Amino acid sequence: MSKNTVSDRFRKVDVDEYDENKFVDEEDGAENQLGPDEAEVDSLIRQYPSRFGVDIIKYNCDVGSYFSSLTPDCKGNLMGALQAVLKNPPFNTKNQNVKDRAEGLVLKVLSSFKASDIEKGVQSLDKNSVDLLMKYIYKGFERPSENSSAVLLQWHEKALSVGGVGCIVRVLTARKTV
Repeated sequence: MSKNTVSDRFRKVDVDEYDENKFVDEEDGAENQLGPDEAEVDSLIRQYPSRFGVDIIKYNCDVGSYFSSLTPDCKGNLMGALQAVLKNPPFNTKNQNVKDRAEGLVLKVLSSFKASDIEKGVQSLDKNSVDLLMKYIYKGFERPSENSSAVLLQWHEKALSVGGVGCIVRVLTARKTV
C-alpha cells in the first residue's frame, strides 16, 4: 500500500476546467435579441414596386384598373424583406415566443415569393445568410403547417444548390439554433 500523505491539495483542482469539450452556455447579449423587426418586414412585403401616382398619370388609367393590373405581380420588395428577416436572428435567447415569432415571420416571407423568384432570392444572400436560411428551413420542417412543407422544399432545393452540402452540415452541427 502506498504511503499516506498529509497533503490533500490535489483534491482542490477542478479537472473539468481543462476539458476542451466542456459545454459552456454562452449568453452574450441574449436579452437584447428580439428577432427580426416585424413592422419593417411587413412594410417591405406590402411595398409597391412602382410609384402609385406617377404610374396613374403616366399611363392615364383609373385606380381600379391600375390595381387590377398589379395584383398578379405586385408582391412588394421581397428581396429586401428576405434580407430584413435574416438580419437579426434570435440565436442566444431562451424565450421561445421570440423564436416562434421569428420563425413565423420567416415562413411568411418565404411563402410570399413566387416559385420563379426563389432562386434569385437565394442567390442574393451571402454564405452566412444562406446558412441562416437553411436553419429556418429545417426549423420549419420540425413543425409543418398547411402548405409550408412544399414551400420549404422549394427553398431547400435552391439553398442547397447555392450553399452546397456544406451548408447542411454547418446547420446540423451548429450549436446556435434559431
